[in-house]
Amino acid sequence: MPTLVFNKPYRVLSQFTDPQGRATLKDFIPVPGVYPAGRLDYRSEGLLVLTDDGRLQHRLTHPRFKLPKEYWVQVVGEPTPGQLQRLREGVMVDGRWVRAVQVARMPAPRLWPRQPAVREEPTAWLRLVLTMGRKHQVRRMTAAVGLPTARLVRWAVGPLTLHGLQPGQWRYLTPTEEARLRRLLGLARRRG
Repeated sequence: MPTLVFNKPYRVLSQFTDPQGRATLKDFIPVPGVYPAGRLDYRSEGLLVLTDDGRLQHRLTHPRFKLPKEYWVQVVGEPTPGQLQRLREGVMVDGRWVRAVQVARMPAPRLWPRQPAVREEPTAWLRLVLTMGRKHQVRRMTAAVGLPTARLVRWAVGPLTLHGLQPGQWRYLTPTEEARLRRLLGLARRRG
């Protein structure tokens, strides 16, 4: 009954099959019966949680449980205080107001090089924390305030981070990590 974390590389789909032959989770994760709890788009990188537990998968992704997800976002341009405030207060995306629960400038993180490299200059890095996510939400939010996203890395889901995982690497959660995650999501113990 595994739960694992994976550092999804750039240009990899968050699914196990693709009729177009693009790279998928199957190319990296040989564990049968696990499925991603949430998605990252093809151009995004970072933390995916995969599990065989449907209850855990549901609670990881459902906005009712307000599990924070931390994104490191390289944006084109120099963010102004007003633009950061708009991200905190909310912007209209596809007819809905969406907002980050935390927004801050951050120094450029020490990450693996992305292939191909980001070409847009000048860029700045932001740390955004969301408790709900819609398709391409971070990219649409930054674009709505005039800061197009050049690179997007999900660093954390709840207490789980990418620390120690290079792109394409995965590991099982420790019993302590899994117990902590379940407590946060109101799941006392694993069924089965």
